[in-house]
Amino acid sequence: MRTLLVANRGEIALRIIRTARRLGLRTVAVHSDADTGAPHTRAADVAVRLGPTPAAESYLSIPALLAAVKESGADAVHPGYGFLSEQADFARAVVGAGLTWVGPPPGAMDAMARKDTARAIAEKAGVPVLREMPMFLGKDGFAVAGNLVYPLLVKAAAGGGGKGMRIVRGPDELASAVAAARREAAAAFGDDTVILERYVERGRHIEVQILADQHGNVLHLHERDCSAQRRHQKVLEEAPAPDLDPVLRGWLHTWAVNLAREVGYTGAGTAEFLVEDGFSASAVDPRDWRRSVGGPNSVGAWFLEMNTRLQVEHPVTEEVVTVRGQRIDLVEQQLRVAAGLELGFTQDDVAVTGHAIEARIYAEDAFGGFLPQAGTATRVRWPGHARVEAGIEDGSVVPAAYDPMVAKIITHGPDRETARNALVDALDATAIGGLVTNTGFVRALADSAAFRDGEVHTAWLDTHALPAPDPVPALVAAAWAVAAAAARDGGDGWRLGGPPADTWVELDEEVLRVSVARGEVRRAGEPPTSCRAAGDGLLEIDGVTARFEVDVRPWSVEVVTRGQTFRFVRPGAARPARAELSDGVVVAVMPGSLARVEVRDGEAVTAGQALGVLEAMKMEVALVAPADGVVRVRAAAGEQVAARQVLFEVTTGADDGAPGAVSTGAGDD
Repeated sequence: MRTLLVANRGEIALRIIRTARRLGLRTVAVHSDADTGAPHTRAADVAVRLGPTPAAESYLSIPALLAAVKESGADAVHPGYGFLSEQADFARAVVGAGLTWVGPPPGAMDAMARKDTARAIAEKAGVPVLREMPMFLGKDGFAVAGNLVYPLLVKAAAGGGGKGMRIVRGPDELASAVAAARREAAAAFGDDTVILERYVERGRHIEVQILADQHGNVLHLHERDCSAQRRHQKVLEEAPAPDLDPVLRGWLHTWAVNLAREVGYTGAGTAEFLVEDGFSASAVDPRDWRRSVGGPNSVGAWFLEMNTRLQVEHPVTEEVVTVRGQRIDLVEQQLRVAAGLELGFTQDDVAVTGHAIEARIYAEDAFGGFLPQAGTATRVRWPGHARVEAGIEDGSVVPAAYDPMVAKIITHGPDRETARNALVDALDATAIGGLVTNTGFVRALADSAAFRDGEVHTAWLDTHALPAPDPVPALVAAAWAVAAAAARDGGDGWRLGGPPADTWVELDEEVLRVSVARGEVRRAGEPPTSCRAAGDGLLEIDGVTARFEVDVRPWSVEVVTRGQTFRFVRPGAARPARAELSDGVVVAVMPGSLARVEVRDGEAVTAGQALGVLEAMKMEVALVAPADGVVRVRAAAGEQVAARQVLFEVTTGADDGAPGAVSTGAGDD
């Protein structure tokens, strides 16, 4: 193995390139047109264009990737995660071309790629599984045998990442849930097969890291807790799993190793388990585990699936797992196994030191419906006291065509509380300008009493809303920055031979009076807010000191504080036309693709009727009619659309001047 091609992009491509270069390998990056000049392309020794922006024509194109291998002279391929990383056909194509595949054997990938076949293998290995309800799928519908006990979970048999999953709480929801899951699974994985099983309301998502070589050695590298999820998408991950019953921990490790042996696994992989919240294995007779396989689910831990690749959250394992006192590098181990080398250590050499927590940073508006965001990151500042795996930098463009994850921030400490506090501090020190991210949301979650006390289970975020951040401190900081800039420039706010005069600042149509001399900001009808500079980037507002990253522009002021981005419009800035906010107009709430149009131009529609579906960054948003009327279709199915582009107009025929509502409906994801 001399030259490694990384068949991926963003932070994971950078992560793999870093280790490969340390080991002396020549590295090859690939990119679509959207990623020309991206950080991962500059980090590699060679960068090869795959094709146009759509993933199907670039990162998901096996012919394009094999052509890049030939062009670059690569003799090995690492798929990263996502895209083709779990596609056995890609692995077979790589091996068939005489190249080294950095991953498990294609046969093991095939066996574990589908949840239904993986369940059968788990049962054979003696690993408990949740009982599946027999379901018969047809082109026009489905049928279920036997009586159903709710709640249930519909999930795609192929793929993962929360795609094609729906919770069903009653019989009236079942048909629509199955239809939506099948549609989403077909779009994401090319397979609309779904399975139906019991839904565990309060579960913990525990996964075990596996490492196996081609010489029969199979080890576990302990476990991670990924219970902090929103709609089955992980938000925070940590290792080791806190407050896990020691007997259960041992069984989970054993099950994961047995499963890997059963399927003939090599390389790095992850066995994922669902553990009922509060369950203790210490009181269970071990013989009950064997009886539970395929049985009545009376035991509180079950196999979910196996990921035949490197996981997004692998850094938390690397931060805590040591081999003979040295931290492990999972990418290095993958490369060693792919080269045919033995692991070179035993299970007794593996230990855990301290605790680590990871926060996923997404380009999404977490307090605005979790809608994906796209655009240019005008400035990016990462914490200096944490591990950061990032795919963006100053000036990076985040396209709407791919997954919205842009970075991961990982902290480590001697115990969980130290690691948690370090993560909160690290997120406070993170600032991404020009782009709305979920940094403030994950900061609020990490700082919450619920996460601190271990109360967050897999459904917690779907039933508990984190409070939206207070915009007032950011507004005060923005006004203070405008006034301070005017004072520095010698403009408004200065008087010859005397102290500076008060400065009037208009933001979002609110007028604030700022006195730099007195150290206060006044809002109409509110008592004065004290404000003073407290150091580089720090402001003390009403006695509380915090960091504020402020970008003053002619048309707006952007403030990032505690990870949250606020934008305030200045006078004279262009604002959305009123027609975009009323009169029955339906606009794109995010840049993306108008995946489907459900109506014809000129058709009569009723309020709430489906008009179409907008897709971006693996998310679907349903577009519905805001009122009864006649619809005008302003965009075509498959068209790439910009944020706030008009997609449909519904003419109600009313003449009372009352504005109609823009409706995006409740997205399928």
